[in-house]
Amino acid sequence: MLAGRPVPVIAIAGLVALVAAWVGIVYFAEPWGATLAPSGMDARCYWVPTLADPYLHSNWLDQIAYPYSPAFLQVLQPIRILPWQIFMAIWAAILMAALVYMTGPRLILLGLAFFGLMEIWGGNIEVLVALAVVLGFRWPAAWSFILLTKITPGVGLLWFAVRREWRSLAIVAVATAAIAAVSFVLMPDAWHAWVQVLRNNAGKGGSGTWAAVPIPFFARLPFAVALVIWGARTNRRWTVPVSAMLALPALWYGGLSIMVATLPLLGARSWSDVLRVAAQGRAELAAEVGSARRLFGRRPEGGSIPGAR
Repeated sequence: MLAGRPVPVIAIAGLVALVAAWVGIVYFAEPWGATLAPSGMDARCYWVPTLADPYLHSNWLDQIAYPYSPAFLQVLQPIRILPWQIFMAIWAAILMAALVYMTGPRLILLGLAFFGLMEIWGGNIEVLVALAVVLGFRWPAAWSFILLTKITPGVGLLWFAVRREWRSLAIVAVATAAIAAVSFVLMPDAWHAWVQVLRNNAGKGGSGTWAAVPIPFFARLPFAVALVIWGARTNRRWTVPVSAMLALPALWYGGLSIMVATLPLLGARSWSDVLRVAAQGRAELAAEVGSARRLFGRRPEGGSIPGAR
């Protein structure tokens, strides 16, 4: 029952799909790599590194490369010490919980279909990036997760800057600095190494791989910046996760799952909400196109061309 009402069939189907996916993920995680569709390809990168030498494998194209800050490994340490298959079971459950938080029970299937299943199967953190964006509007400190892992999706913080929400930006800065400071005290050498890892991997994101959208980061970045600035000026929160997605260091196909964050930001918790939002979007687009046509299609009286003699 949901709030005293029968659970919709679509919600039950979504929960069944989640459970089936979780079982598949756990089963195919061990032995890792021995099947055609092993799970946890990306999560393996967080389980293998040691705190003593976290960046032993850090080249972007290494199969088990770890390029994030030491803080992320430290936070995951309580489950990283577990056997691989148990770690993957817990990690997949965490990612699924994040997905359900954003979709609600009625849109689980939509979230899974829109690259969510691909992302959770691989075990990358884009679903958590999406969740951090959503939570960040209420608790700006959530952006610390993004700045200490993927980094570049932090372009979404322009939302606060454009809107002059300096308090929110200050909270992000203080929270990130505090986490980094504690982590640095515990692992100073690793932090120095991470800076070098970032330098070595700059510009390599997604190059030479079939699993990434073949659009370079610096070609996507201007669009990400323009989108979030426009969104901040017009009060469109959904532009922030889309901007963050465009600004990923490498736009893996699973990274498109970040756009699931647009659902709660648009108030879509059911299929009828999705249809309503889509209709509203089409209407707004038509209005914008019509306005542009009127603006650029206008001619001076008499049909003369400005500047003509």
